[in-house]
Amino acid sequence: METITISPEMTLTPAMVVSVARNHAKVHLSDASKSQIAQCRAGLESVLNDGLPHYGINTGFGSLANKSIEQDDLENLQRNLIRSHAAGIGEPLESEVVRGMMFVLACSLSRARSGVRVEVVTHILSMLNAGITPIVPELGSVGASGDLAPLAHITEVMIGEGQAIINNTIKPGIEALSLANLQPLNLQAKEGLALINGTHLMTARFALIEQDLNQLVDAALVANAMSIDAARASHGYLDQRVYVARNQPGAAEVASTMRSLLEGSTIVTSHAENDPRVQDPYSFRCAPLVFGSVLDSFRSCQTSLNFELGAVTDNPLIFETGSDVPDIVSAGCFHGMPVAIPLDTLAIGIAHLAGIAERRMYHILSVFDPESNLRAFMSPKPGVMSGFMIVQYAAASVCNELVGLANPSSVVNLSTCAGMEDYNSFGPRSAAKAARAVQLARSVIAAELLCSAEGIEAHRPHRSGDRVESAIEIIRSVVPPLTEDRSPAPDIAAIEHLIRADQFKFTL
Repeated sequence: METITISPEMTLTPAMVVSVARNHAKVHLSDASKSQIAQCRAGLESVLNDGLPHYGINTGFGSLANKSIEQDDLENLQRNLIRSHAAGIGEPLESEVVRGMMFVLACSLSRARSGVRVEVVTHILSMLNAGITPIVPELGSVGASGDLAPLAHITEVMIGEGQAIINNTIKPGIEALSLANLQPLNLQAKEGLALINGTHLMTARFALIEQDLNQLVDAALVANAMSIDAARASHGYLDQRVYVARNQPGAAEVASTMRSLLEGSTIVTSHAENDPRVQDPYSFRCAPLVFGSVLDSFRSCQTSLNFELGAVTDNPLIFETGSDVPDIVSAGCFHGMPVAIPLDTLAIGIAHLAGIAERRMYHILSVFDPESNLRAFMSPKPGVMSGFMIVQYAAASVCNELVGLANPSSVVNLSTCAGMEDYNSFGPRSAAKAARAVQLARSVIAAELLCSAEGIEAHRPHRSGDRVESAIEIIRSVVPPLTEDRSPAPDIAAIEHLIRADQFKFTL
């Protein structure tokens, strides 16, 4: 099993988040990180008795920040913060999302700007390594003052409250800790605030989405190429010179990939002469431009994710000054807009990825182009058998939902905390929409692969490119050819599983 060591020189990557969240990699904290965290904590403790107000350390929170807290109540302040903020509603988040949150949180705290003790970070890692996953309701964060409610539910378990899953069983938090030989954490000054301030829900979910999206892009490229030969469409619009002229790098890359996937096709040469068609529909001819735009957009969003994975998203932050007294700076590092906008943008691109795939599927199944040499709906006996007629209906219904998911969450503002928090990001909803969009688009691409594989086999003995034919072999390992009507639902689900298993990763 992989082991990840958090250290000052470590660059946190989406792949690391996936390893911890999905593959249960073990995580440890380096001695160098422990030293930095302890030094930052010492700086915070040096101001506890200076008689000055320090937000969230000896004051209330949010619009209650003008309330001074006595020294004897500092621990109560942090414990009550967690209890009051654990106000999530709805179904629990998937365990992988919660584990990802915990790992991203631990990494942020380890950057020694939050003022927590070393024990706080190691407690999170001990829970991860022991397989303790807090029950965290999905809804409740507005993505601005940190993902407050979801992170509070995680912290509840750390202090021996709330509920958690351990050994596939839901237990009270205190019992889950006991089963792993862990003691509840006694929160001290600033620590409760540090544990719930931050973009850790939306960032962790973004990292998981990135892996799923990369797999989807590979499969979508294969499906696109497969549909070209299934429809006996032209390869002419893949000409490299076209994309040099257009000067869009994503489009050029997609066209190059298509040429590679289709290289060696005898289907295209079989209709090179006497084909009356002058141009193919946009869903074929313009696919490199559409797909390339989506790909460029995705990569820009991934850059934003990589920045966020290296961030400290707490408030206030503690900076060394060279003297015994640090600077404690209140700002807005917890605001989720740098993550929310890219997540909203992902949903737009995903909708296009699925939408143009559904149009190609419609073209292939409807056979309004007689030069495709296909039977209507791939039916083995049109009229008696409906074939894949309703596969396109299902894809169309999915694309309709994707239209709604492409509407951004981050542009609709609602104020919170008596107006102190008057402009929120709603990034967690952007993340939820993007995750749902990937799931739905996977179904559409699986449906296109199902139909286009059948279409290419209808042109035998001619063959598509070697890489497309390899993809068809992969599909045929789980889905037989259509010889009579059957439910296509298990076929689509089986191909979705292939996509999630990264079985089409031989494209870019």
